[in-house]
Amino acid sequence: MFAAVDLGSNSFRLHIGRHDGDAIRIIKSARDPIRLGAGLDSKDCLTEQAMQAAIESLTRFGATLRTFPLDAVRVVATNTLRIAKNAAAFLPSAEKAIGYPIEIISGEEEGRLIYMGVASALAVSGERRLVLDIGGGSTELILGKGQEIERVESFSIGTVKQGLSFFAGGRIDAASFNAAILSARSHFEDGAPPYHSQYWTTAYGSSGTIRAIADAIEKNTLGDGGLSIRSLEALKSRLIQNGHVRRIDLAGMKPDRATTIAGGLAILIGLMQELGIKSMTPIEAGLRMGVLWDLQLRATRRDRREQSVRGFLQRFQVDEMRANRVADIASALYNQLKPGSDAYGRHLYWSGLLHEIGQVVSHSSYHKHGAYLVENADLSGFTTREQRMMSTLILGQKGNLKKLNGALTDSDFAKAVLALRLAVMLMHSRIGVEPDELRLKMKNRIELEIRRDWLPQHPTLSYWIEKEKEWWDQVGIDFSIRAS
Repeated sequence: MFAAVDLGSNSFRLHIGRHDGDAIRIIKSARDPIRLGAGLDSKDCLTEQAMQAAIESLTRFGATLRTFPLDAVRVVATNTLRIAKNAAAFLPSAEKAIGYPIEIISGEEEGRLIYMGVASALAVSGERRLVLDIGGGSTELILGKGQEIERVESFSIGTVKQGLSFFAGGRIDAASFNAAILSARSHFEDGAPPYHSQYWTTAYGSSGTIRAIADAIEKNTLGDGGLSIRSLEALKSRLIQNGHVRRIDLAGMKPDRATTIAGGLAILIGLMQELGIKSMTPIEAGLRMGVLWDLQLRATRRDRREQSVRGFLQRFQVDEMRANRVADIASALYNQLKPGSDAYGRHLYWSGLLHEIGQVVSHSSYHKHGAYLVENADLSGFTTREQRMMSTLILGQKGNLKKLNGALTDSDFAKAVLALRLAVMLMHSRIGVEPDELRLKMKNRIELEIRRDWLPQHPTLSYWIEKEKEWWDQVGIDFSIRAS
């Protein structure tokens, strides 16, 4: 049983589901419309009131999660926490409230998860499709065929800001609506060509806003009753006729959501005009279903992150034999060190695979270039936090350890750094060692035992070991070595 929590700019949402054959069956859902995106001040900081509302919601979600025997939980945060300048200060309290780590995912990763959720709900395996998701803070466009994602892009335009900017005070008029549509088109015009209607056969709208618009059109028999330009224009005219959110008289549309819906409608009309979309199909699937399927894939060892790392290696033509060798040795040494948990095991392996990725920039200081690439690359399946962790490991693979800025205070992370450094050192010394040929311990000090014949056979090894002892000594950790 898995749980997915989506901390969106409009609402916080929760899905708990169980894998059942070829589907995931939802057994519990919850929604809390806290409007986090509206809680950003003029400096893009979350206000105290917004943070308190979020903490209260997360506390309620945490209580719900604790009532189920869950195998895995993933909490993802989207645009508002991506841009909030005080997000780092807010996260510890938020994570304590819900009881799980919160991952701030990129817009591209959000789009990929949305597509996974949509694709899982569609039976047409080879269909070329466009998926649109208009959220509170961003809009994602995803092009794919069947289960495969071909292109994904996130645009920093959402219903919250569009609604507040163009329909201030709840007033809705033709001039404001047209300005909101033109504003939306300006966001998409440069990125539109790859998503034009000639590249897909069916368009789907996955967000709650698009479904709410479709619901209002259907219940009020507007236009042709579907999600077409004609119907959207009819809904737009009705909102303009009402003139203000307090005077909304549309079945299925709550006045407190009208400003957000108006902002979303302007974005949707702009998108359909810009991309040449004549009609689309709303679908009850998206980010949360994608997260649940991602957890299911991880549980069955079909992890997208592994595919991302392998693809990254091939893209930059890294020597995969060396990469695999370092990753395998680092993992084996890490297991010898007996970490307290498996929090870093897989990330250490992936960091070992990527340790030479920076050589695509320069052989000099390649570990620094590699750290930058891994932290800033668009790696499908990885969160910002995971990429930062791997970036730190790759940065720490050689040279002084002070640059890791206190990361070594986590004993398991320090063990991961040590394992990677020794694996890299053995590789560069051209020692065809098997991990069980040396002994490694790390508690209050590091103890390394190697074969005596390695030193005369590999002259540079003694040099690098002495340097390694110096670097660990500089951060207050004694390193002793014994040849036997």
